[in-house]
Amino acid sequence: MQLKKLNTALFPVRYNDKYYADALTSGEFTKLAYYSDICVGSIACRLEKKEGGAIRVYIMTLGVLAPYRGLGIGTKLLSYVLDLCAKQNIGEIYLHVQTNNEDAINFYKKFGFEITETIQNYYTNITPPDCFVVTKFITQSQTKK
Repeated sequence: MQLKKLNTALFPVRYNDKYYADALTSGEFTKLAYYSDICVGSIACRLEKKEGGAIRVYIMTLGVLAPYRGLGIGTKLLSYVLDLCAKQNIGEIYLHVQTNNEDAINFYKKFGFEITETIQNYYTNITPPDCFVVTKFITQSQTKK
């Protein structure tokens, strides 16, 4: 599976079968990115039901292989999911980011995400173990970037 190969190259964390099952059941909210027929990036999301029945999107992973960064591939993947959220009237999208991952934090801030929480000892096998919860609330009046 392409997603598993990419994740092994991109992330310091190994994902379990539930991750891949969630990615498959999210349908359009999980996408692979290709550059000249090479799979170079992906976004994998999970749809979650909040209290009261509203749906929110959790970005499980978003990554692009190092040689292909800076080409707008991550931007295209995230923009695609944000557009899907707007079309489906999903008002919240969030993710966890390791506290020292400044590139990722700055990337999401460009899209209007904000740090909404800090969780101590979220990660078990990587340092630092702390993460930020980074959230974007989508109002129906927002147009796509």
